[in-house]
Amino acid sequence: MTALLVALGGALGSALRYALGQRYDDRWHHGTLAANTVASLLLGACAGWALHGSALALIGTGFCGGLSTYSSLMVQSRDLGPARGAAYLVGTIALGLGAATLGFTLAG
Repeated sequence: MTALLVALGGALGSALRYALGQRYDDRWHHGTLAANTVASLLLGACAGWALHGSALALIGTGFCGGLSTYSSLMVQSRDLGPARGAAYLVGTIALGLGAATLGFTLAG
């Protein structure tokens, strides 16, 4: 049952990430940035709510895992070149940490 919940959450998260990328990724990759930030916010909230079992499998592991895309982040950072790529990478990580902290704080 847990594997099915992870797969369902992953399918939903991946579909949302794909839609964000198709709609908002341009020269600066706003869709990927939004996907990673929202996934970090939700994962922080999952930690704040102390989710476990089926809820954590569906939302934390499945949905957030499917929504976030750090492999795309790395490829896009490389494609932007050294200065812009580093800014994009550092900005995404900073936003992700801030969003996770906000999610944890709001949920607690």
